[in-house]
Amino acid sequence: MTVIVRDFLPTDAEDWVRVRRAALPFIVTTPERVAFDLASAHPDKRYRLLVAEEDGEVIGTAQTGLAHDSPEPGQGFCNTYTHPERTGRGAGGLLLRTAEEHLAREGAVSVHAWVLDTPSDRAFAEKRGYTPSRPAHFLHLDLAGGPLPPRQEVPAGVELRTAADFADDPRPLFEADAETTADEPSDTPAELSDYEDWLNHTWRSPGLDHELTSVAVVDGEVVAFSAAETDGQTRYMSGMTGTRRAHRGRGLAKLVKNDSLHRARAAGYTDAYTGNDAGNGPMLAINRWFGYRICATEVRHVRRLG
Repeated sequence: MTVIVRDFLPTDAEDWVRVRRAALPFIVTTPERVAFDLASAHPDKRYRLLVAEEDGEVIGTAQTGLAHDSPEPGQGFCNTYTHPERTGRGAGGLLLRTAEEHLAREGAVSVHAWVLDTPSDRAFAEKRGYTPSRPAHFLHLDLAGGPLPPRQEVPAGVELRTAADFADDPRPLFEADAETTADEPSDTPAELSDYEDWLNHTWRSPGLDHELTSVAVVDGEVVAFSAAETDGQTRYMSGMTGTRRAHRGRGLAKLVKNDSLHRARAAGYTDAYTGNDAGNGPMLAINRWFGYRICATEVRHVRRLG
């Protein structure tokens, strides 16, 4: 049996999702989202999807490219995942090597990779020269059977809307996303400055549910939001919850996230997921208040190229 690595094809979308869901059951993705992310990627991202195939069966996946929106040039990324029933065949190592060669050609000086916090996964990364950095948690909330905090009273002067209300002009949401993203803890901080790229990659994503994305507005300004990503069936994920700097400390992140979760449950979603940098204490506290529980941890690893 021979494992080969090749570029993703549109016909691989179902298999890609099958492998990812098996390796990371706490993520929300769909074949449409995978294909969209590849097609809409900014050219400077040099984005590639790779699959590992054994005797015609897709057993591993990797996404790789450059953090083109980082203020520090040359930061590459590669996230590889093998189906848990197909490990030990060399797929992960071959995917990683192919991705590193691609990144080196594109001028990357470092590669950042998320690695599940298990002995075997960490040993895999460290054997290949990767050094552990910051951890992050996946969290799960039982929307179908677990309790939710009751809907909060909306503070005076605050109006709750949804992203769908900004269909004609989503720029206020972009501006709020850009400010909060800049403050998010990360080894590769991002600066969102390209509105057209944001429209193409984020706003128009088939995974972003505009009706379930809750937005707080004060005096006509978007001041907080909780982005909802769904699979259109049962899974819901908080893509990003943020509050603009001038309005922090008022409980607005709780307000919009609570509103979005109640909307999601009413729409029939049964499982809610989210992710948090382990050092983001305020957001972890908010998620504990909602009833989220940590279900897995990943550790960011980095390797210098050359």
